[in-house]
Amino acid sequence: MAHSLRDTASLTPSSALVDNDLTYGTVTRVLHWGMALLFAWQFVGMTLKLVLGRTPLVGVFTGTHASVGTILMALAIPRALWGISNLARRPPHGTGFVALAARLGHLGLYALMLIVPLLALLRAYGSGRGVAVFGLPVLPGAPEKVQWMVDAGHAAHGLLAWTLLALVAGHVGMVIVHRYIWKDDVLHRMAGRRADAFSAK
Repeated sequence: MAHSLRDTASLTPSSALVDNDLTYGTVTRVLHWGMALLFAWQFVGMTLKLVLGRTPLVGVFTGTHASVGTILMALAIPRALWGISNLARRPPHGTGFVALAARLGHLGLYALMLIVPLLALLRAYGSGRGVAVFGLPVLPGAPEKVQWMVDAGHAAHGLLAWTLLALVAGHVGMVIVHRYIWKDDVLHRMAGRRADAFSAK
């Protein structure tokens, strides 16, 4: 344990940026928690819309939905690329069924983080509206309506978004299981402290 604590203390600023076999690096953690907050904003807004309908409170969330979704799309791409580049260095999932489920769950999360906002962008382009992020145009609309793009967005964006929320709920649930039942507290990998350093205290 003392050796692990020394390893933690000896991390250089550059090595702290990347992932290692015991913890996630600064870049991964910033992307993870930043996107988690943005997704929370999106899902809280959509849930309130379902429960309350169109109200001024709901409008605070839904008025930024397209802008925040576009930002999430822009963040999901470098996050996926960063994840691939750090894959061999990341903390292992272990072996067996639980490890396989964790890998598949993470793969599903990454896939939907890309697909869900992409479908919304596709629908916005195909409808001719285009996309603006907080008033700044970033994607012009199609010169003429492209019906298949609109239909694809309508058919799958919402459904896959709720599927993403279900995966996120499962992800959070497993963090709780790790912490309170299996007692290995993997949350500290993403919180920036090595799990073995934590357990040494």
